[in-house]
Amino acid sequence: MSAAQLVVHRDKELMAQAAAARLITKVVDAQAARGSASVVLTGGRNGNGLLAALSSAPARDAIDWSRLDLWWGDERFLPEGDPERNVTQARAALLDSVPLDPARVHPMPASDGSYGSDADAAAAAYAAELAAAAGPEDHGPVPTFDVMLLGVGPDTHVASLFPEFPAVRETERTVVGVHGAPKPPPTRVTMTLPAIRAAREVWLLAAGEDKAKAVQIALSGAGEIQAPAAGAYGRARTLWLLDSAAASQLPRELYPPASA
Repeated sequence: MSAAQLVVHRDKELMAQAAAARLITKVVDAQAARGSASVVLTGGRNGNGLLAALSSAPARDAIDWSRLDLWWGDERFLPEGDPERNVTQARAALLDSVPLDPARVHPMPASDGSYGSDADAAAAAYAAELAAAAGPEDHGPVPTFDVMLLGVGPDTHVASLFPEFPAVRETERTVVGVHGAPKPPPTRVTMTLPAIRAAREVWLLAAGEDKAKAVQIALSGAGEIQAPAAGAYGRARTLWLLDSAAASQLPRELYPPASA
């Protein structure tokens, strides 16, 4: 478990741009060290904002996109191409404009795919895909992701791990179906905390006043069942990337002055 580090930016636009620059550096370094890199994407306004900033970043071509593996931390269980699906939004924001290897892009199953409306079967299939990609050096059922990106919800949820829901209590399975989620759509597929914690680095993104209370709760020692964001941490680093509004309810001693 890595202790949380905080970086606070003046506003969400600067946060997205700085996070994109940070991600480029991390991916380039990983590719130089190991030949490839792996990143787990997140949806929502901050996740998509980061991807849009990455798309327009002058240094984006420093990444060898053909040697990048992309996964998703969660997905809305909707038909392929639905505009609410995280992968649909990611393609529009970035993926369709860079030369990725399609074999290294791993979207979660859609509700009109091989598993039909069975979100649990779709989750099991994604878990199997993760396990197949894991090597002996990973020491577990998922690859050791270089960066796991997670948005933080106003209720402290990350991925589709909602407070008190069965998914956040999962200790064995790496991917599960979610039913009756408190925000639409109610059916989802999500990685669990064991999968999240396999990442070398976990970056939690939060911007806006509506996220301030969630950030304060998650960083105040709350339990992960009540505040799932509190249970999201990386093996080597846990980084909270915030704007000043999202950090506004934190004690000032917890974070440095705005860095951008």
